[in-house]
Amino acid sequence: MRKLKVLMLGWEFPPIVAGGLGAACYGISKSLAGKVDLTLILPKSDPDFILQNVDLTGLNNIDIQNIKAAFTKPEYSAFGDVMYVPANILPYENAEEALTIVPETKSELIENTATTTPPVKVAYHPVTITEPVEELNVFGHTSLEKMDANSAVIQYARYATRLASHKDFDIIYAHDWMTFLAGVELKLVSGKPLVVHVHSLSYDRAGKDSQGWIYELEKQALDKADFIIPVSEYTAKIIQTQYGILPERIQPVYNGIDSKQPVRKDKAPDADKIVLFLGRITEQKGAAYFLDIAAKVLEKNKDVQFVMAGTGNQLQELLTSDQYLQLDNKFEFTGFLDREKVENLLAIADVYCMPSVSEPFGLSAIEAAQFGVPAVISNQSGAAEVLHSALKADYNDIETMAAHILALLEDEALREKVIADSYQDIESLTWEKTSEEILDVLEKVVEQA
Repeated sequence: MRKLKVLMLGWEFPPIVAGGLGAACYGISKSLAGKVDLTLILPKSDPDFILQNVDLTGLNNIDIQNIKAAFTKPEYSAFGDVMYVPANILPYENAEEALTIVPETKSELIENTATTTPPVKVAYHPVTITEPVEELNVFGHTSLEKMDANSAVIQYARYATRLASHKDFDIIYAHDWMTFLAGVELKLVSGKPLVVHVHSLSYDRAGKDSQGWIYELEKQALDKADFIIPVSEYTAKIIQTQYGILPERIQPVYNGIDSKQPVRKDKAPDADKIVLFLGRITEQKGAAYFLDIAAKVLEKNKDVQFVMAGTGNQLQELLTSDQYLQLDNKFEFTGFLDREKVENLLAIADVYCMPSVSEPFGLSAIEAAQFGVPAVISNQSGAAEVLHSALKADYNDIETMAAHILALLEDEALREKVIADSYQDIESLTWEKTSEEILDVLEKVVEQA
């Protein structure tokens, strides 16, 4: 039987990884590669990184100007008129925070140089602007995080479409909003079916007020896709209620986790218990709620150290907040940590806390369970669907969150039960199982196309 030929569109990938999206795409690709004929196109990749059985291409490693194709002009009108918005292009950041629009020039797009023309303040709705200029290899000039959001997404769509014209594929498989424009364009020009994998939504980052250009891009892609794979039932419901998509076009598939046997590390006998928050310090992740939870716990138990590992747009605000200053030396911000340091923290943590306001999945809570760390997580998360043993509360229920943490710190029988049950909860969360469920979806879509 001929293997399905899958053209996968991703945004980040090891070793160039900024967050969970890259880890998920790597886990999926690695497991899917043995089951399909897989081609993966990324905006940026390490030319020395090789993944077995995967045709992996980063646009930063090719001569874009020499890509010849019958179709070289994506129809951006599929998403209305195009606007350039200088903004952060991290996958899970809210790229709609920036409102300053600057006139387009080649030097601005590549080097972000200043312009003598005063910037224009605009509201969030599509407006007409000239089509992007042809550039040299934009993805090789700077990091994705420093590129303008519209520029990066549009250039990726343009050149990925050109490159894909030389590929033979049965189906397009696009991951998250940064690749959705490319996915829709490829569907239009190739006639091949499109499956989109939703790891996060603008609704998660901005709630009901997320009516900006990213939301519109997501909405158009979800409408035009042949099928949608969200990472949880929680995200599936948001797609239905906030984006108006019929449930029969949606099938959730949970993320997996790499198999490992982490080792716990002992602390000094008189050391404080450690409660850990790991992730972006943003409103979406409930970072401010973690401070409130810490204050409640410390009212009843002073022998606890709270650690917030990560960085984000709320960090400076929290560092100067009265709440933080009142916690004295019982609350620590570590800033960004590499993988080794994260695992060292997990190896000594006593409780993991994830008070996310809206969490499509929450891979960090699964990793905590793998390290034998009992978790207190919000009901507003995909992880709550698979970590049945975790103690849960609504993200803004500070009293219950604090009570759960105190119970895990002080009731050894409860703690041991939650840890043992959590190991059982995550046994079935493998990338192999994830890839099998994804393949079932892809094959059905191709059969029905």
